[in-house]
Amino acid sequence: MRRLPVYLLLDCSASMTGQPIEQVRQGLRALLDDLFDEPMALETVYLSVITFNSTAEQLIPLTEIIQFKEPQIQAQGTTALGAALHLLINCLKAEQNVTGKRDWKPLVFLMTDGIPTDNWEAEAEQLKSYQLANVIAFAAGAKANIDNLQKITDIILKTEEISQGTIKAFFQWMSQSIVHTGKTIQVTPEEIDFPPPPPHIQIVP
Repeated sequence: MRRLPVYLLLDCSASMTGQPIEQVRQGLRALLDDLFDEPMALETVYLSVITFNSTAEQLIPLTEIIQFKEPQIQAQGTTALGAALHLLINCLKAEQNVTGKRDWKPLVFLMTDGIPTDNWEAEAEQLKSYQLANVIAFAAGAKANIDNLQKITDIILKTEEISQGTIKAFFQWMSQSIVHTGKTIQVTPEEIDFPPPPPHIQIVP
């Protein structure tokens, strides 16, 4: 069975302290619950979690859903998006096609609520130009810069306010998107079609 690699790139800077980071934790649990209920996901989805604040860290390498253990996620520090993209690119190169079968093109879900505090443009250009993955960005709140995210991907969702449940709703949309993609690519491998976003979250045209 070919794997569908999925990377979650999560902003855990100090501005996420309190309700936002708790929504991230709740959202990750909800995403895992949803994927556990899908036989296709249990067979094909491998999940990795990369967090970034003042540095970037791969908390969980690509792991099949049945073996996945929820990481401890804390909010602190600045927003080292460049370090996160650099780490992501290295992971994409190192962790693909290691089973003897060609993996499906990875999905990357990037969530951030702020402006990068390090150099990130070169990594963004590399990720986008070489099409290493299908990247979906989520601008969580008014301080997230859409113009920056458009240098990383053409698929961007946004919400103006991080209201109660908005981030968790994005995670639930992620799980629907993963399942939908996993079923779609087995019929039409080059076609990626995501479900409509939840209320209060818009697709950037």
